[in-house]
Amino acid sequence: MSERLERIPAQRRLPLAVYAVTQVIFLVWWAAFYPGGMSYDSISYVWHVTTGHWMSNHSVAYDGLVWLSLQITGDLAALTFLQTVAMAASLAYVTVTLRQFGVRGKWSATAAIACAVLPSIGAFTVFVWKDVPFAIGGILAFGAAGRLAARRMRGEQSVRDKAFRNEIAVLFLGFVCMGIFRNNGLLVAVIAVPVLLLVLPKMRRWLLFATVVPVLIAAVLNTVIYPAMGVQTPTKDQVYAMNYADIAVVYGKVPQTFTKADKELMAKVAPMDHWSGRAANCYNADWAMQKPMNRKAAARLNSELIDLWVRTMKRTPDQMIAARLCRSHIAWSPFPGPREMMGHTLISPPAVPKNLFGWADWNEDMKDSPYRPLLKIRPLSETLNDAAYFTWMASKTPQLQWLLFRGAIWCYAAYAVVLAFSRRNRTWTPLALIAIPLALQLTVVAANPAPLARYMFAPMFIGILTLPLIGAKPRFGKQGTRKPSASEPKPQHDPEPEPERVH
Repeated sequence: MSERLERIPAQRRLPLAVYAVTQVIFLVWWAAFYPGGMSYDSISYVWHVTTGHWMSNHSVAYDGLVWLSLQITGDLAALTFLQTVAMAASLAYVTVTLRQFGVRGKWSATAAIACAVLPSIGAFTVFVWKDVPFAIGGILAFGAAGRLAARRMRGEQSVRDKAFRNEIAVLFLGFVCMGIFRNNGLLVAVIAVPVLLLVLPKMRRWLLFATVVPVLIAAVLNTVIYPAMGVQTPTKDQVYAMNYADIAVVYGKVPQTFTKADKELMAKVAPMDHWSGRAANCYNADWAMQKPMNRKAAARLNSELIDLWVRTMKRTPDQMIAARLCRSHIAWSPFPGPREMMGHTLISPPAVPKNLFGWADWNEDMKDSPYRPLLKIRPLSETLNDAAYFTWMASKTPQLQWLLFRGAIWCYAAYAVVLAFSRRNRTWTPLALIAIPLALQLTVVAANPAPLARYMFAPMFIGILTLPLIGAKPRFGKQGTRKPSASEPKPQHDPEPEPERVH
């Protein structure tokens, strides 16, 4: 065995070890919650692909993976298994990135293994959720952006070798995954690219390719290709639900700013006591869209309602911004809002109720679906399931949720660690590492319906993975040079100009 290990090139031992260990851990979660954790959305995907109701209100790409898994294997386990493989590989990829910044292997491996062990995000990996490949895409983009930053710090920013092309390809893949697996995922690339262009100036054409093209791919798929394939587009009341909720929140706060014509329009969609009452909850947009809201009328009057939204924004921008920040507090606040307003952290358990989260109560297709027996947890070991579920429930302790289920604290941890590392190395280049978590965070701030924990799981992975930079021993000397080892001769030429400094 030792001889076989010695045959493995030294530079590959760390990623292989990290992949192997995290894969085993993910397989434990997979076996415990076989064929995978599920939610209301998971049942939606199955309904879409087994009854001919393909819709783009969720990720059509992920619906396709659900369909393939059901068609090829007759179950969902193959899909969730592949998710564990991809997640373990992405974590191994990032450990190599961290090594390029001088992080010792044992620390980067520990961070990667922690991501797999933590019940909140370890178990998340085996859920039937579009958010899982979305998170994998975020991790890959983070790792690739880090490698490009390390390349610049080594003075190789103008080298266009095979490794560089691979790094751009992984960055491209990461943004494609985020763009196609979440409907607003293309915003991540839009927000991240200015940071990347700023700190990696000699790679701009390549960076634009790796960010703009994925945005175009996602946009063309949703606006041209999916409709041409017969995929139903979301109704206007689905697309603009958060805009209606914004109007309700502002009306609940400052009703005197609304004109008689405004209120007459609103009354055609829902009673005014709904607009000023339940719908005015800033923590959850779903409350606005529930009865007595007439969603068909809202869709019919959508253009007028959007005009009202614009007028409301112009009249009271402070209230409109406050409504958005309130609803997106899962993105920026370490602590939850009031439970009675559904402002608490919304966490989906790895369990499936008999009524399929309500689907079997009202949808005949799912009530009598031949796939219904598959839509439940069928653990490969009851003992393992009991232990895993107990561990998961224990991690849900309210006093620990700020750390284990809310990604905001991990965004701030990542920013602090990367800024300290940049200052230590006297260069802004490592800020490429925060481009992805910052973009993920701001994407949720821009458009978010409710405080769902899963929307911020990708930044949790990334935040944990940045922690080893605290103890990194820089391999770089002055900007654009590699720091020589003790055994290497010192250069005889004149010193290079002083690097850019962090003030």
